[in-house]
Amino acid sequence: MAVSRRSARPRFTLVLLILASLTLITIDLRGGASVPKVRGKARDVFAPIQSAVSSATRPVTDFFHGAFQYRQLKDDNARLRAQLATARAQQIQDQYLLQTNKDLTDLLKLDFIGDIPTVASRVIAGSESNFQLTIVIDRGSGAGVLKGMPVVAGGGLVGRVIAVADHQSTVLLLTDPSASVGVQFAPSNALGVATGQGSGHPLAITLVDPNAVTPPGTVAYSSGLAGSPYPRGIPVGKVASDTPAVGVRSHVVTVTPVVDVNQLSYVDVLVWTAQSSAIPVAPTSTTVAP
Repeated sequence: MAVSRRSARPRFTLVLLILASLTLITIDLRGGASVPKVRGKARDVFAPIQSAVSSATRPVTDFFHGAFQYRQLKDDNARLRAQLATARAQQIQDQYLLQTNKDLTDLLKLDFIGDIPTVASRVIAGSESNFQLTIVIDRGSGAGVLKGMPVVAGGGLVGRVIAVADHQSTVLLLTDPSASVGVQFAPSNALGVATGQGSGHPLAITLVDPNAVTPPGTVAYSSGLAGSPYPRGIPVGKVASDTPAVGVRSHVVTVTPVVDVNQLSYVDVLVWTAQSSAIPVAPTSTTVAP
């Protein structure tokens, strides 16, 4: 019986509130003079109820509001990430196009090759093994490329062909530790041999005359001496350092390659071998970009 009485109280209160509301509406419509006072008292009566209802529903309202804001922030974050990725991709594409354009433009200015024919090639892959520094180009025996032919870029020497297939070839870079090239320094005409020391490292120079003077900035060209796999006059690099060796009458000379072999898009294969009768070009007639 007590349960029934307790359950009846909320119903009675609800009915009472509904009747009070209807009464206020009726009085308000009839324009009674006491309406403002009654309305004010009604506000006072309902204020605790309204406050309680508001307090009870605020967590739910805040939850849905927060959930909406979180979803909005998540969508904005995803949109910004997509825009950033697009901008980065465009930047990489622009850099690639600039490098490609520079490589192609530089290939038109190979004044150091004289009358030697060339085969323009595109670099399609990097090193094929962990033991050699190489690149793969898209021209092979079908285009007249032979094993041993020198490879150059706009600045100077890149390396030489070490393997040939019908439609592609492998080029050993001059920075590989197994690669070497005879060089001559201008204007002193000092001779030496440049040997690779690995990617990102300068070439090491062994001077024929240990007393030769090769100050930093001196340009080294391929010497083209008898039996050399390279014709004479191809820019190889510039002297980075010339340090006297301790305890001996010699120098420790290093040369920075004029071509960044890690940033190649296009190269030229020189249709030339050591047995070719191509007319050599003197080193002093070549201008190397600073």
